[in-house]
Amino acid sequence: MLGTVANELKPVYLLTGSDRPKIARALRRLRARIGEDGVEQLSAREISGADAVAAANAMGLFGGGRLVIIDEVERWKAADVKDMTAYLTSPSPETVLALVAGELKSDSALTKAVAKAGDVLAYDVPKKKLPEWVAEQFTRVGAKADRDACRALVELVGDSLDELASEVEKLATWANGAPIGVREVEELSAGRAETSIFTLTDAWGRRDVPAVLTAAESRLERSDRPRSVELPRLVGLLVNHVGRVRACQILADEGIRPRDAAGRLKMHPFAAEKAFAQAQNFSATELGAAVVRLARLDHALKGGSRLAPDLEFERALVEVTKRPEAKAA
Repeated sequence: MLGTVANELKPVYLLTGSDRPKIARALRRLRARIGEDGVEQLSAREISGADAVAAANAMGLFGGGRLVIIDEVERWKAADVKDMTAYLTSPSPETVLALVAGELKSDSALTKAVAKAGDVLAYDVPKKKLPEWVAEQFTRVGAKADRDACRALVELVGDSLDELASEVEKLATWANGAPIGVREVEELSAGRAETSIFTLTDAWGRRDVPAVLTAAESRLERSDRPRSVELPRLVGLLVNHVGRVRACQILADEGIRPRDAAGRLKMHPFAAEKAFAQAQNFSATELGAAVVRLARLDHALKGGSRLAPDLEFERALVEVTKRPEAKAA
């Protein structure tokens, strides 16, 4: 029975790309077809191409079909690929090979050899399609998340598909069928420190003083660092963000579009779009003054002021956020 199943499948599959969750699901389907008793899991980190060929030619414990999974085959050298290419000219009829690679060029020798003998399954997700990919994952687990929530999750977690998939499952379990919005994503997702500041920067970009103060306090409370460490760090992140917004404003004045600016500034396309939008809410003079004010704040937090650090921080946030008419009043 197992041998019959193996013969119905291709002798080799190459699963490659950034969508590791989809690759994992494809492997689970192959494992289910063969049966766990016939599965052998190996890694190119530990075995050579010759070792992989030997594993593919080995007889199963009960003489049935086998699935040999070899991860990280992008590590193989030319000699390893040569051994595997030779094997694929006359593969074992009782064995299905599943070669898994992170990144492998479509014109590589291994890709070409697999394409002749079996199937190449490329699972890639372009960065600009990440919110759509997140939406698909929510749908797959039976959850409801709006477009803004999907984009927020990408900004908060980053572009690691494994981490995004994990957060999707966590949010779906918590929601239990209820709709998931930006608020739920912000409150429940464990974002990376470099990206989880976006709630604060979004509020600053809207020039929403109450929201800025609330977001800053929430960020400080959620941090596992002492406030004396987190405050200067938060100021540094704000300075970097304001600097990016200034750069986007300059590029916008030159007629450059956000998607073109993203590559030049090494920013995520969504972050570039948001920075361009925020730049419209400030004059060039205001952005320059904000950088200066934040530099003064950094000095104050490092011993340059007799006021309490929290008070210095709040005063500076208000000054760099409020609108000109509020300042005049």
